Amino acid sequence: RALAASGAAVGLLDADLYGPNVPILLGAEDRQPGLKDGRMIPVEVDGLRMMSVGLLIDPARPLIWRGPMASNTLKQFFSEVDWGELDYLVMDLPPGTGDVQLTLTKLFPEAFGLLVTTPQAMAVADALKAGRMFQTEGTKLHLLGLVENMAWFTPEELPDNRYYLFGKEGVKNLSEDLKVPFLGHLPLIQSI
Repeated sequence: RALAASGAAVGLLDADLYGPNVPILLGAEDRQPGLKDGRMIPVEVDGLRMMSVGLLIDPARPLIWRGPMASNTLKQFFSEVDWGELDYLVMDLPPGTGDVQLTLTKLFPEAFGLLVTTPQAMAVADALKAGRMFQTEGTKLHLLGLVENMAWFTPEELPDNRYYLFGKEGVKNLSEDLKVPFLGHLPLIQSI
């Protein structure tokens, strides 16, 4: 949204095929992409051109796909979606080191990545694996940095208090392990 507000043409691809939640985050879960000349037209929200498998399937239906099906669907989001001219294409990836990540590193070897994780030990362990994957020859991305999501909770009635529900410093330590800049914290806020 910040990139779009700055005047850039921005596409947002929800590449988390098994947990497509970007339509929910943008309040667009009841919208559907358009169709023009046999190609899908992304849904536009707040200046973002957004595409997600969550716009195409029943939200209660699980996707039970093997790797090749996920990879092919992801490729279709590039070949069968009319993104128009973009300055940026932001992709929300699923957690882990699976087929979606492997497909993207092959399609976009010059891409930049940002790791976002919560501070729990288990989440940090998964982010470490993803970070190491993106630092490995053949699956390398240019990692810009790490962001800690849900870093603390501050109740409205106690605005000076911070409660670290999921631990503290996990992502900062991860940035040292990966030798990637720590970019900041985002608090746990129900409206987000």
